[in-house]
Amino acid sequence: MLIGEYKHNMDAKGRIIMPAKFREELGQSFILTRGLDGCLFGYPMEQWEILQEKLKQLPLSKKDARSFVRFFYSAAVEAEIDKQGRINIPSTLVDYAKIEKECRIVGVSDRVEIWSNAKWEEFADMAEDSFEDIAENMIDFGL
Repeated sequence: MLIGEYKHNMDAKGRIIMPAKFREELGQSFILTRGLDGCLFGYPMEQWEILQEKLKQLPLSKKDARSFVRFFYSAAVEAEIDKQGRINIPSTLVDYAKIEKECRIVGVSDRVEIWSNAKWEEFADMAEDSFEDIAENMIDFGL
């Protein structure tokens, strides 16, 4: 399970160190793509295959489904972890997530999220301020 929050810096070549605690779960390579809320999603290969099967079930006749799948897949890349534990993030994904130097790498159960430090702090502040309200609404999901 991928859990925790880590702060790292991206170097001039677009590389970041993947936390050691995530490397075993992610494997030697994983899929990195655009995520929601302005972050990047990283999926272990096994999870990516499960997700692909779900995405294949989306109706092609629905414009939102087509748009989502195109946008999601068009930026997807296989990220390989090098001997120093780093991954290279393509410039299109760096631009999408607005990562400048500092970033946050967050474990979210079956995926990793990579955030610009500024966007993560903005999100965390909002979530912290409304955490109890959010938790109260989770009752609708059986939590």
